Amino acid sequence: MKNVKLYENKQVLVLGLAKSGYAAAKLLYSLGANVVVNDMKPLEENETAQSLQKLGIEVICGEHPLTLVHDSLFMIVKNPGIPYTNPILQKAVQMKIPIITEIELAYQISDAPFIGITGSNGKTTTTTLIYEMLDMGHKKPLIAGNIGTVACEVAQMAKEENYIVTELSSFQLMGVSSFRPKISIFLNLFEAHLDYHGTKKEYGLAKANIFMQQTENEYAIINAEDKDVVDLSKQSSATKVYFSTKQKLVNGASIIDGYLCYFGEKIIHTKDIVLPGEHNLENILAAICAAKLVHTDNEAIRTVLTTFTGVRHRLQYVGNINDRLFYNDSKATNILATTAALNAFSGPIVLLAGGLDRGNGFEELKPYLTNVTALVTFGQTAEKLIATAKEVGIKTIEHVDNVEHAVPVAYRLSNPGDVILLSPACASWDQYKTFEVRGDIFMDAVHKLK
Repeated sequence: MKNVKLYENKQVLVLGLAKSGYAAAKLLYSLGANVVVNDMKPLEENETAQSLQKLGIEVICGEHPLTLVHDSLFMIVKNPGIPYTNPILQKAVQMKIPIITEIELAYQISDAPFIGITGSNGKTTTTTLIYEMLDMGHKKPLIAGNIGTVACEVAQMAKEENYIVTELSSFQLMGVSSFRPKISIFLNLFEAHLDYHGTKKEYGLAKANIFMQQTENEYAIINAEDKDVVDLSKQSSATKVYFSTKQKLVNGASIIDGYLCYFGEKIIHTKDIVLPGEHNLENILAAICAAKLVHTDNEAIRTVLTTFTGVRHRLQYVGNINDRLFYNDSKATNILATTAALNAFSGPIVLLAGGLDRGNGFEELKPYLTNVTALVTFGQTAEKLIATAKEVGIKTIEHVDNVEHAVPVAYRLSNPGDVILLSPACASWDQYKTFEVRGDIFMDAVHKLK
């Protein structure tokens, strides 16, 4: 960990707790900052705030008083989920007080280089693939960010020989200024989180912060098939490495005669890869680029790709019961993710879908339902999904109370050789605290069938 003097005796406000705020507050306190923590959850219900208070850190809970922003305030470290419309942040912007997220703090103290991964879809899978490839290749990776441990905790224990592999959201990347990963990856850009960012353009610019500080000595891995990503990357000075599932590339990773290749070098044949889905070929190609850039040997890469079956809750293979294949794709919280899951299979699918109603319809899902022989739906969007299924001619439709009830019904409606796929196309919050809880309930129900 670098001996950072920047925060000594400086007034720093940590806005919002959760895991990242807690870690940031403790780190800043250890760096000599005068830390104030502000969280909306009342102190008597807030064990995290209470534990910081015991360390001697000032905590203010239950409200966001504007008096926390003043001329002596050096910086705000905010929880990524807090929007910039928050009055405290608006006042700080007016007063030109810097606002960062915890990932910027992690970068400032880290002795290890970062490999940062962003994009609308595929981040978790790609991050995990890179970590596994580097680990298999004895490159001493550490995983951090949205999966794994909070980045500034990982950075405190990282050494120069490590690589910190971290999944990064647009919310995190809005709060960086000096963050400069050794390798950045921008997978794709689709309309998402517009309630936070306002427009797709602003959303894209937030994600593009991943490579804006890079120089020609660092690398940006870019999806050659995504025009928005390619256009944004032109603003970066990083050395570009491209990947594509459609073009044969000489300056990156692509598919040539059935082989995944890196700068023309054959790595593995597509038939030997166990992770399903064409969309995952993009994630794999991006991961290969990162692994090769840190000199991971091909055998390590091949070993991972012939054994890695998916990230938990992301097109995760659950099991085979009487020739029915069960997949848990609970992380598919939007239509785009579900279309990718449906595209991953060529045979008949029994689809389990439904969840939080955000006001959207499911018209965009229609072209991808051709292989769906039966729909089992639940949650607030059940009626909308039923209407969509009827419009495309799906005759077998059942409405159930929840995911647990959906599993035995789906099995009853299935035939040998079918895929039974939980891919909700909706967030989970109408019935479940997180998509992970929803996915765990699905898997438990599958195991009960056995």
